[in-house]
Amino acid sequence: MTTVLVTGATGFVGRRVVPALTDAGHTVRAMTRRPEDYAGTGEPVGADVDDPASLAEALAGADVAIYLVHSLDDPDFERKDAQAARNFSRAAADAGVRQIVYLGGLGADDEHLSAHLRSRREVEGLLGTDGVPVTTLRAAIVVGDGGISWEITRQLVKNLPAMVVPKWVHTLSQPIAIDDVVRYLVGVVDEPAALGRVFEIGGPEQLTYLEMMQVASEVAGGRRIPIVTVPVLTPRLSSYWLALVTDVDATTGRNLIDSMSTEVIVRDTSIRDLVPGDPLTYEQSVRRALADRQARPSSAEDRG
Repeated sequence: MTTVLVTGATGFVGRRVVPALTDAGHTVRAMTRRPEDYAGTGEPVGADVDDPASLAEALAGADVAIYLVHSLDDPDFERKDAQAARNFSRAAADAGVRQIVYLGGLGADDEHLSAHLRSRREVEGLLGTDGVPVTTLRAAIVVGDGGISWEITRQLVKNLPAMVVPKWVHTLSQPIAIDDVVRYLVGVVDEPAALGRVFEIGGPEQLTYLEMMQVASEVAGGRRIPIVTVPVLTPRLSSYWLALVTDVDATTGRNLIDSMSTEVIVRDTSIRDLVPGDPLTYEQSVRRALADRQARPSSAEDRG
C-alpha cells in the first residue's frame, strides 16, 4: 500500500485528489497549515512549505508526495514559490520519498513565458534538486467549481451584459476538466513509467479564450454575450477591471492575465498511453462545474 502526502489538501485540486487517492487504495496524508480544521478524508497533518522544520514530520514514511502549492496571490510569488520548492525538495529527499508529483503549467520552453508560467517551470526543476524523481503534469486552464481561472470566466459571463476585451482573447489554450486532472494525478502516483517525466494534459479541444467565454455564456445563460476586442488593454488595467467585476483580487488577476498572451496547448499526448481514457470536452467541463456549484451549500461570502 502506498502512502501519499498531498500538499494543499484543502485547495481547489487537493480537496478532490485526496478522496480519489483513498478510493484508489492509497493511504493518504492531507497536509494543511490548520489540521485542526480539516474535515476531509485522509489523515490531516500540519505543515507549511515555508517552514522546513515542519515538513520532516509530515513527510516521514511517505512514499509519494503530490505538490500543489503556489503563491499566485502574492506580489513576490516567484521568490516565495522557488524557496518553498527548495524546502520541499530537501525534506522529501531526507524522508526517503521516492516520487514527487507536481501540477505545473503548459507553454513551450522556447517561448517567452510569463512570470506565472516561468515560475511554474522553475519549480519543476527545483523540486528535483535533491534527487527525488519528479513527475510533472503541465496543464492550461483547469475547469471546475472553485478554480480561479474558471471563476474569472464564470463571473464575467454572469455579471456582464457585454464585454470589451484585449487582444489576448484570441490566444489558443487547451482547457481541461478538474475531473481529468485528478484522474491523471492519481494515475501517475507510484507508477515507475512516470518517474522523471513531464506530461502535457488537456481536454480534446484547442480553443481561444474568446471561444471559451462564448461557450460558457451559452451554457450558463442560454445566450452568447457581445464581445468587442480592443487593441490596447494592459495587464494592469485588465487586472483592475477583473477586480471590479469579479471577486478575484487584482494581484492574482494580473499574474494570470500575464500568461494569457502565451499559447498553451498540448503537443505531446503520451499521458494517454499511461492513463487511458477520453477527457471531457470543454462544454462538458463547464456543465459539471456549474452543476457542482449549484449542488454545494451557499455561503455568505459567495459573491459570484
